[in-house]
Amino acid sequence: MIIQIDLSSDEPIYLQIRSQVVHGVATGELQAGDALPSVRSLATDLGVNMHTVNKAYAVLRDEGYVAMRRGRGVMVADRAASLTPEAHSLDRDRLADDLLKLALEHRARGGSREEFLSLAIEQAAAAYGVAPGTTPGTTSNPASNPTKR
Repeated sequence: MIIQIDLSSDEPIYLQIRSQVVHGVATGELQAGDALPSVRSLATDLGVNMHTVNKAYAVLRDEGYVAMRRGRGVMVADRAASLTPEAHSLDRDRLADDLLKLALEHRARGGSREEFLSLAIEQAAAAYGVAPGTTPGTTSNPASNPTKR
């Protein structure tokens, strides 16, 4: 997996790294047990401070996407195997909070509920590799190019 950063973006670099790793996990490009580059190696490759990469990896660890083991480096975690009911509930609560924030921002900009729901359905379909309105369980390539927000 190649991680690229956009230095002109308003999004902090550590969140750009985090988002790309999460995308890799979601699309299957990164599998449980896959090793990620060392902090030093990725920082050098991206031309950023090691603390920036370390912060991204710490956030990913805290969210359960990676495991950091001294001497063995950073590896993609097996979230499905390690997700407790409590962690699932926290993930669901975090998702609900994030969706509420997005809905409120959309509403504050004059957007309608219908437009928000339509966009949410489009993005969910792209994330899961299905066409909007497709019957659940019918999938295509999840690595297809999802539409950006």
